[in-house]
Amino acid sequence: MIYLVGDLQGCCDPLERLLATIDFSPSRDRVYFLGDLVNRGPDSLGVLRRLRDMGDAAVCLLGNHDLHLLAVANGVRKAHRSDTLDAILDAPDRDAWLEWLRARRLAVHEHGWLMVHAGVLPQWDAAEAMRLAAEVETMLAGPDLHGFLTVMYGNHPPQWDERLEGADRWRCVINSFTRLRFCTADGTMDFAVKEGADSAPEGLMPWFNVPGRRTEGTPIAFGHWSTLGLINRPDLMALDTGCIWGGQLTAVRVDGGRREVIQIECPQAQKPGKA
Repeated sequence: MIYLVGDLQGCCDPLERLLATIDFSPSRDRVYFLGDLVNRGPDSLGVLRRLRDMGDAAVCLLGNHDLHLLAVANGVRKAHRSDTLDAILDAPDRDAWLEWLRARRLAVHEHGWLMVHAGVLPQWDAAEAMRLAAEVETMLAGPDLHGFLTVMYGNHPPQWDERLEGADRWRCVINSFTRLRFCTADGTMDFAVKEGADSAPEGLMPWFNVPGRRTEGTPIAFGHWSTLGLINRPDLMALDTGCIWGGQLTAVRVDGGRREVIQIECPQAQKPGKA
């Protein structure tokens, strides 16, 4: 059985209840977690332990909060007051957890679904998205992680160009896969607006509504954007349903042409608007 799951963000109890609800079996099931595995919820270390214990049955993508953990651990970023990463950072085996995390993927294209944390720029088709994800995954797993993390943050360049090189190229790719919500018709990314799809200022639109995007016809599943709520279209699934805000943890079973939605009610771990 194949399941796609939205953002966990350190909410281990809902994860355990979800796995119990689907009667998870590592020999039978494969579960894809669409990034933001950790942070803001009450038990980020517990989530990592559970995911690692699932072995090959869990395929985990990287989200912006997971990259934030790597940056904080490597002294590149300061912790935010809403972070809940201390249990990982203070663990005696923290290096093993960080090594495990940095080996996760940015994009997966399996079982008919292109899976990412946030979005896919309209200039990319599925094959190019996977190629670019692999470029950055190689850097994340490479010998100079600290150097890579120091150039990872920033909003520029806001638009993709195949001629981009080095840090500008990697940053543009990471921003698409882990931060993208709105962009212009020509694929210029905006990171200021975080509300729902109907709140876009003039000239901006959700990335998946850009006319002529090259992934049209490729089913895409993503998380990251809790103010969207559940989107369950034939070609698109948005699965971040606000677990940490007191919403739901959402999974969708997709094998055999199914579209079975499973939702676990979650206690509120953070209040919207908290930094």
